[in-house]
This record gives sequence, C-alpha cells and structure tokens, in this order.
Amino acid sequence: MFSGLSAFPLTPMQHGVVDEVAFIRLIERLADAGVDSIGTLGSTGNYAYLTREERARIAQLAVKHAGDIPVIIGISALSTREVLALAEDAQEAGASAVLLAPMSYQPLSEEEVFGLYETVAHNLSVPLCVYDNPRTTHFEFSDELHGHIAQLPNVGSIKMTGVPAAPDAASVRIERLRTLIPSHITIGISGDPLAAIGMNAGCEAWYSVIGGLFPQTALAITRASQAGDTQKALRLSERLNPLWALFSQHGGSLRVIATAAELQGLAASPCLPLPLQGLDKKGRQNLARVLDELSLT
Repeated sequence: MFSGLSAFPLTPMQHGVVDEVAFIRLIERLADAGVDSIGTLGSTGNYAYLTREERARIAQLAVKHAGDIPVIIGISALSTREVLALAEDAQEAGASAVLLAPMSYQPLSEEEVFGLYETVAHNLSVPLCVYDNPRTTHFEFSDELHGHIAQLPNVGSIKMTGVPAAPDAASVRIERLRTLIPSHITIGISGDPLAAIGMNAGCEAWYSVIGGLFPQTALAITRASQAGDTQKALRLSERLNPLWALFSQHGGSLRVIATAAELQGLAASPCLPLPLQGLDKKGRQNLARVLDELSLT
C-alpha cells in the first residue's frame, strides 16, 4: 500500500456540491488501471474546502468503488479534535490507511506537531502516512522530527513533496532520512516533476497528482523505476516537461489538473470549490495543446 503508485484524484465539484458521479468515475478508472493505492482527500482532493459530512461521504464512495485497491483517506484539519473525528469517519468507511498533514492557522512548533501525531497515532487502528507539505501547511519537517514521529505506533510512510533535482543529492537526502526511521516505514515522493528522481534515489512510493487523472502515464514511470531502469523512468518523466512547466506557471498542479479533467470530459466545468478557479481561456488552450502533444487521454 505504501509503495509503488498511489494515485490521488480530484474531488470534483458542481454547483457548489461534490459531484459524486464524476468522483466515482475517477475512482473506478484508477481501479481499472491497477494503481497500487488510491489517495483521496489530499491536497488535490481539496480536503480543506469540504465539510466533515462531505469528507465522510467521499471516503465511503472511494472505498466502495476502489475494488481491491487500498484506499488512503486524508484526515488533515486545523484542530486535533477535528482530526480525530475525521480519523474515526475514515476508519468507519473502511480506509486502509490515513494521511495527515500538520494543517494550521497559527504557526506550529515542532513540539506541537509531534503532539498532534502522537495523539492521532495512538487513536488509530489503521496505518498512518505522515504528509510533509510545507507549501500548503507552512511547516517544514526536520529529518530529526520525522525520526521521532516514525517511532510512534501505526506510522507506515512519509509523504515528501520533493527531493533535490540532482540525482546524487537526492540519493544523499533519502539515505540520511532512511538512517533516522525504522526500515518498515517507506519514503514516498509527491512532487510529480521530481518523482522519477525521487524513486530512482530510493523512494518506495510516488504519491501522484497526475496518477489520479492519467494513471497509465504515471504507472509507466513507476514501473520503470521499480524495475531498475532509471534512465527510462527519467526519459518518461522528461517527456512530460511541458506539463511540469504548466504546473510551475500556474502556482502548482491543482488548477492545471482540474482543468485537464474538464477538458477530458471527466469533470464538469468549473470543478473546483470556490474561490478556487481553473485556468483562464488562454491557459485552457495552452493546456489542451500540451495534452494533445503528449497524447495524454
């Protein structure tokens, strides 16, 4: 579950409510593609914009329609009380694991973040994936904090947003973190443009945005790296450089991938929760051209 390709789909919206039909279609496509796990209610799943009731419903639908594919459910929220409630909902829905980022309004200290994971870990009956995403949480884990959290019960994986772009430096980064955590805990990368480098450097999992919409493309990169064909993995990733450039141009992957889902007819337009908006007319045209050139369907 915490290795290979973990595909993170959108939570499509329509007229201000969750588009359950579109969401189910996305989940079933991932199950049919044979991804290694499905991650819902992460950043791409817009968890921060949904109510507890909506998130519980999404968890239920994901588990129901994923077939035999393990489902990881995001439980991040501002308060520990909310996180524990969401963890209960996820476990009741049948989640195989949960994903937790230290979401905050006030800046958090390392002691507060450790306290969050300590409390949650001791109240789980399923494994926990630690989500290190400083771009959205404004909190950056130290390797030492990862090491302390990794000693807690039920911790199964660390989801990192990136590694150094230089392969040698990426290997050094992963090797150092590996010395601080138990061997049963996997390290996964979630920054799609650096995923091939991260997996080649020793990351066991790719927590993937594009995997949620284009699973076959992400699976090809993942399987190449797993087979030890590092050059093929890099070539397949570099082929997607025009898409990676759009991620950078538009402040991240979310608006690009949401617009791509609309262009592919997999979500109604607009599909993001307000005030978020997809790409404008020019951006949509550029994205449509890139998808066509890359044969991403």
